[in-house]
Amino acid sequence: MLGITPFGAIHTLISLVALAAGLAALFRYRTITPGNLLGNVYIVGTVATCVTGFFIFHHGGFGKPHALGIVTLVVLAVALAAGRTRAFGRASRYVAALGYSLTVFFHFIPAITETSTRLPAGAPLLSSADAPELKLATAALFAIFLVGAALQAWSLHGRATRAATAPPVVPAT
Repeated sequence: MLGITPFGAIHTLISLVALAAGLAALFRYRTITPGNLLGNVYIVGTVATCVTGFFIFHHGGFGKPHALGIVTLVVLAVALAAGRTRAFGRASRYVAALGYSLTVFFHFIPAITETSTRLPAGAPLLSSADAPELKLATAALFAIFLVGAALQAWSLHGRATRAATAPPVVPAT
């Protein structure tokens, strides 16, 4: 079955659930946060994806996918810390939101690589993970991330501005 082991299939399923939850959270709330079910599913699923990925050695030993897993876990930890503390001052909410969004982009790197080098079965779209078309696709996804990150930061800034300029609420007597 496409050269994937049962463990690899479980890893892929976890990553697809995480990615779906992350995208749903971004579309519904414009951010990923551990403050709701979609955010929690995304974060836990992403951690599980990284951890299970460390045990997959499709091309030998430690490689780029493993390094990406480590980077993803570090970015998740920074985003989580930024969301729970004021470690980054006023920028904490931006660091948290954009960090979680960056990890969504990270999910797409192995997704397009594995899909384009395995499908369709018997005649994959690309012959290797080093194909120039794959680099172009990754660059296009990064451009989409940058546009999304700018829109997300703008939305966060707008919410903060509206909250700061809102008239005080006077209790009814």
